[in-house]
Amino acid sequence: MGKSSLIKAMLNEYAGRELRLIEVDKRDLVYLPEIVDEVRETPQRFIVFCDDLSFESGDDSYKDLKSALEGSVELPPENVLIYATSNRRHLLPEQMSENRAMQRVANEIHPGEAADEKLSLSDRFGLWLSFYPITMQEYLNIVDGYFPDYRGDRAVLHEAARQFALARGVHSGRTAKQFRNSFALD
Repeated sequence: MGKSSLIKAMLNEYAGRELRLIEVDKRDLVYLPEIVDEVRETPQRFIVFCDDLSFESGDDSYKDLKSALEGSVELPPENVLIYATSNRRHLLPEQMSENRAMQRVANEIHPGEAADEKLSLSDRFGLWLSFYPITMQEYLNIVDGYFPDYRGDRAVLHEAARQFALARGVHSGRTAKQFRNSFALD
């Protein structure tokens, strides 16, 4: 739905104002403190970017990211922001069994520590942008954006785009781009 594209567009927009991007793979998050220390005193501003971030059950490497975001003794410098994209809202899988650890004390409910631990990572990100599924009309509007100079019948183009999306089981911005790439222009 354009999560990574949004980051790249922002970089292109603000590159002239000293914005830089450092892309970090999930397995390299352990080096985040060193990366931040390396750019701390530079005049540029940095986005440290981790694309498609999520963690599986039993993977505790998310703790390095938690510390880097706001859990360590030293706060991140003002010239560094950490951005992540994910298809998972809370970054870690949540199990129904974790809710069984809930306790009722008088009229208060205290969530189990396992659930708190998992939610505490996503809570450290100050800004969340959600990308919701688009309608078929929005998909066709995106297709039209990819074909601004198309001289044929728009209804025929739209039907071909609908069939393309139907064959893939999804209609999204990415599907529209794939349609454009595969469409034989007259």
